Amino acid sequence: MQPDAYDGGVFFETAAANAVSQGDALPSSLPAPILPLSWLLGVWRGRGVGGYTDHESFEFLQEVVFTTDGRPFLHYHSRTTRLLADGSQGELLAAETGYLRPAPDNAVEMLLAHPTGYVEIWVGDVTVTGLVDAKITGARMELRTAGLLRTETAKDYSGGTRMYGLVGEKLMWVMDMKALGHALASHVSAELERVTSL
Repeated sequence: MQPDAYDGGVFFETAAANAVSQGDALPSSLPAPILPLSWLLGVWRGRGVGGYTDHESFEFLQEVVFTTDGRPFLHYHSRTTRLLADGSQGELLAAETGYLRPAPDNAVEMLLAHPTGYVEIWVGDVTVTGLVDAKITGARMELRTAGLLRTETAKDYSGGTRMYGLVGEKLMWVMDMKALGHALASHVSAELERVTSL
């Protein structure tokens, strides 16, 4: 997928460019608290699949940026668009932005805001499963919703679980959710490739 595959997203493309320039300016060693999260840093792109209970399944394109300004947290942006049958990009499906904050004992907090009327707090932990010459080669982050606020106009959504994993050189992630009166069920999963390292 080419960088211009997401047209109409000037803000997002600017954020990705800023992430790259910040990466160039980062000191050679990151703040110690974010080292267990360093495997996420960069710009990632790829494809995924989604669906929910009795809703029709769909395919999507996703671009994700994890960056840091040198302080002990990561800034996160994600944007997802529909993948049409002919391989072209369709409408914008989802966007979210927020922060990953390390906590003691490899715990992590994630704060997310969505333009669809949600603000979420996720909590969980990070496990490093592979380390070669001080470089993380395998890791996973498991999260669950710990707090949620939604506007009066937002759909019925009450939280979920997420898991992110570094598998080989790819970022894999899955999300299960509780919404529309249904129990926790599979919602989306994606496989992303790092196109820019930070």
